[in-house]
Amino acid sequence: MNNYNTEKNHILNHRLMFIIIINLLAFAVLAGRLYYLQVFEAEKYRMMSDENRISTRFLLSPRGTIYDRNGEIIAKNEQNFQAVLIAEQTPDVNETLRVFKEIISLSADEEKRILNDLKSKSRFIPIKLKENLNWDEVSKLMLNAPDMPGVEISEGLNRRYPAADLYAHVLGYVGPVSEADRSGNPLYMVPGFKIGKSGLEKYFDYKLQGKSGTVKLEVNAYGRVMKEIERDAGKQGDNLTITVDSRLQKAAYEAFGSQSGAAVVLDVRTGEILAMVSTPSFDPNLFTNGISYKHWNELLNNEKTPLINKAVSGQYSPGSTFKIVVALAALEAGIINADTRYYCAGGMEIGNIRFHCWNHYGHGSLNVVEALKYSCDIFFYETALRLGVDKIREMALKLGLGKTLSVGLDNEKSGLIPSKSWKKAKFDALWAPGDSANTGIGQGYVLVTPMQLVTMLARVVNGGYAVSPTFIKPTDKELGKIKRLDISTRNIELVKQGMFEVVNGVGGTAKKAKFNLDGIRMGGKTGTTQVRRISMKERRSGIIHDSQLPWRLRNHAWFMGFTPVDNPRYAVAVIVEHGSSGSGVAAPIASKILQEALKLDIK
Repeated sequence: MNNYNTEKNHILNHRLMFIIIINLLAFAVLAGRLYYLQVFEAEKYRMMSDENRISTRFLLSPRGTIYDRNGEIIAKNEQNFQAVLIAEQTPDVNETLRVFKEIISLSADEEKRILNDLKSKSRFIPIKLKENLNWDEVSKLMLNAPDMPGVEISEGLNRRYPAADLYAHVLGYVGPVSEADRSGNPLYMVPGFKIGKSGLEKYFDYKLQGKSGTVKLEVNAYGRVMKEIERDAGKQGDNLTITVDSRLQKAAYEAFGSQSGAAVVLDVRTGEILAMVSTPSFDPNLFTNGISYKHWNELLNNEKTPLINKAVSGQYSPGSTFKIVVALAALEAGIINADTRYYCAGGMEIGNIRFHCWNHYGHGSLNVVEALKYSCDIFFYETALRLGVDKIREMALKLGLGKTLSVGLDNEKSGLIPSKSWKKAKFDALWAPGDSANTGIGQGYVLVTPMQLVTMLARVVNGGYAVSPTFIKPTDKELGKIKRLDISTRNIELVKQGMFEVVNGVGGTAKKAKFNLDGIRMGGKTGTTQVRRISMKERRSGIIHDSQLPWRLRNHAWFMGFTPVDNPRYAVAVIVEHGSSGSGVAAPIASKILQEALKLDIK
């Protein structure tokens, strides 16, 4: 029995010793691990702890200001006061809102948004009640603050366009970041952050945005801010000065009255865009905080398409303004010269089709200067048939037509200068003589934008230098790199003489638009583009003139002009949609614009 008890105690002692050793080993491992974490990993976990209690947030930097060429502010930031509600700071949210609405009115949409925010967001997060408050409204809210616990006034910046619709198609506008805009930039996730959505605001967004700042805040476990620890204000966006002159911009816009169209004015020596308007326009301030459904529908359903920038997105047949291109191409190719004459009897047969001149009585025998002066279609039918479309295309491309000019605006169109290969690829059809005839007078397949047309004119009247339109003033170095096109000066002067006669000669198509400011005069070229032929049924009903048709069926009216004629500085292209007559409608508008440029003496 004793031996049994002794053996049993021995076994128990061994087991107890084993358990003690295991516990000692476990304790040693635990102690070692604690020592490792506290000594070797201390910095790592200190950083992790800081990250759990410190929240880093972005600070939005003020957007850069935009100026016109004379230093006038055309896009700026304005102080924006808004009322916010912090639900946890008021014992009765409904009562607070009731008092607020007695002071500041809220629309049904605003009330709906506020209630949705109160349901979806934590009670300590500020909810926007109303923004763009004026001083009177702010004062009333502050006076009644004791009756509205939880309501605070916050201050920020809002983008503002002082000239409203005058610069809408140049500057565009800023707006909230949409899902389509989102990128890897974390700044785009910040509530209230706005980016350039169109125009130069979009093109120069990277420059105008500046560099965002940061603020480090101590927060508790629920994310509530306890105190500010550190702040980096960031860097304000760079300012931007563009080449447009606000005085000329206003004169150009007002010259259109209620007409729909566009005008672009260039400095022919530098390519600087001095004015660019598209009418009718819209107020970009409506888009800054999100345009209402009502305003959006009004703009969208307007038959004169105010949202489209007609200066760069509108593509139109150039009509007789294109005769400048055809004349230069023929002169350069040796198809015609100053003495070449064609006879206009009012019409001519091409194949089995009769092509008419706009003057059905005919112009008689004409040289190129006279053909431009009277805008004779027969002369340019003959010229185009002898020259061929590919030579016409070559000159058109050289002068800036048929391609985008990359001025920095949205939806810039390239227009169209056709060729034999283009027609074959597009329609699987051969080029016909009638196609060449139509091209010769700027009809058929030819399409241009006002920006392209004024660029073409500038390159001709400046002596053949390939200036490109720009909203940013070129440096002397950049101006020195402008190449001269391989076009004879003699031929350029011959075409300029024709454009002088258009305005100033007896019987010129734009004689009603001529002016003489202390000896300074204008040259140019009219153009009327057919939108739709008047049918025989309409003629029998008494409709014999384009102006009798509904607005949308009338011809487009063109005029491009330059001044002074002896040493050109300014060029303008004007399109009046459905204006019926280039000489009667577009030319007077261009004349007003060029006279204003001369009076302002823009340099």
